[in-house]
This record gives sequence, structure tokens and C-alpha cells, in this order.
Amino acid sequence: MKILSFIILILILALSWWFLFRRRKGDGTLPMSSPWKKILEKEVRFYRNLNATGKNRFERSILRFLERVQITGIGIEIDDTDRLLVASSAVIPLFGFPGWEYRNLNEVLLYDRSFNPDLESGHQDENALGMVGTGAMNRMMILSKPALVQGFRNNHSKQNVGIHEFVHLLDKADGETDGIPEIFFEEPYVIPWIKLVQEEINKIKDADSDINPYGATNEAEFLSVVSEYFFNQPALFKKKHPKLYQTLSKIFNQPLETD
Repeated sequence: MKILSFIILILILALSWWFLFRRRKGDGTLPMSSPWKKILEKEVRFYRNLNATGKNRFERSILRFLERVQITGIGIEIDDTDRLLVASSAVIPLFGFPGWEYRNLNEVLLYDRSFNPDLESGHQDENALGMVGTGAMNRMMILSKPALVQGFRNNHSKQNVGIHEFVHLLDKADGETDGIPEIFFEEPYVIPWIKLVQEEINKIKDADSDINPYGATNEAEFLSVVSEYFFNQPALFKKKHPKLYQTLSKIFNQPLETD
């Protein structure tokens, strides 16, 4: 009887170590597979521009994200590329803060097209490409799969719906989606940022800016819109908006190389 109990104890310990090892893979401590690296190299310019050390950290962050957040296709099939693009959208804004993670997200839903505020497709009022869920959809994000893919594949685009929505999620982390993500901001920078935002919104309204007009909707949309531009077209953004570029570099702790 004692021998049987000892064997059972050994098996329990072995299984415990096995599960621990498997979880460590999700924590990004095991190497990413070569096929996934090739997808990132092909699809994600931010990743391509990193050095070897940066790529390794990006890959580990991707694995951690995919371990913790479920990605679900709504009426569509999704593949590894879709999952990696969602995860890249999440990792890019936080890349300057190693170890930081999204604590306010459990699942990302991918639709095959745009949708309306009621998450319905095929209606005249469908114009949303992405949304951070609230109420019953809290801790969820909804994205249009075609828009997600286009944001990464169009090398001349200033828009990236994935980055846009994840910046909203970061903005929301302090309890209020107001264009001032307090997890990033030190207090002395808040007032200058608010003034800069108002100046730039006025320029958009006066048609004196190449920033997406949707950024003039409110301060929260401005932050997400300029963040898309900042990460998708850093060289152009730096040339056209040097003050904003400098400020966003501080906010995201990412002095980006121009290409």
C-alpha cells in the first residue's frame, strides 16, 4: 500500500512539472517556431526592423499574449497569420515596457467585414472596423479581419485598426477612455499633452493636417489615430509632426528608427 501511495505521489509530481513546463511555453520562455517567425518577418514591418535581441523579445511577448487571450473567428475560419497579427497589434504599443501585459482583455473576436454598434453585419449603418467591448462584452475586443490584415500589408497606410483598438484598451486601463493613458503619463506631461492635442485637433478641423479626420472626434480617438500613424509610418510622421513624434516616443518609450 505504501509503495502504491509513493508511486501515485511520484506521478502527481511528474504531472505537476509537466504542466508547469507547458505553461512556461506560453510565458514565452521557449523559442517561437520557424513558420511563425517567417509570418512575422513577412507581415509585420515593426518586427522586421528590430535587431536580433528585439525580435526575440517580440516573439516571447507574442507567445505570452496568445497564451492568455483567446482569438475567435465569428462565422469565419482564422489561421496563424490572423492570430499573429492580432498579437502583434497588442505587443507593438507595449513593446517599450517589457513585462507589461493587458489585464483587461480575455478574448478578441474577428469578423469577416465591418459591423455596426450592435455587432451586426449586412446593415446600412455598419461602419465600425474595431471596438473595445463594454457592458456584457467587457474584456473583449472586436476587429474586422480584412481591416486588420490591410493595416499590416499596406506599407503606405497610416492606419492600423489593431493598434488603434489596443491603444484604446491601454487608455481604458486607468478606468477612463479619455486620451490620457495615465499608466504612461507622468503628471508634468499631462497639461502639455492636452494642449498639443487641442492644437492638432484644430488643425484637422481646419483641413490643415494629414492626420485621419476621425482623430478630431475626441481626445481618445485622437490618441488612437495618431498612434496608428506613429507606428505604421514613423519616418513620415516624424517629418510631418515632429512635436507629436517626440511626445509619442516618450509616451510609448519607443524611439523608433526611421526607414
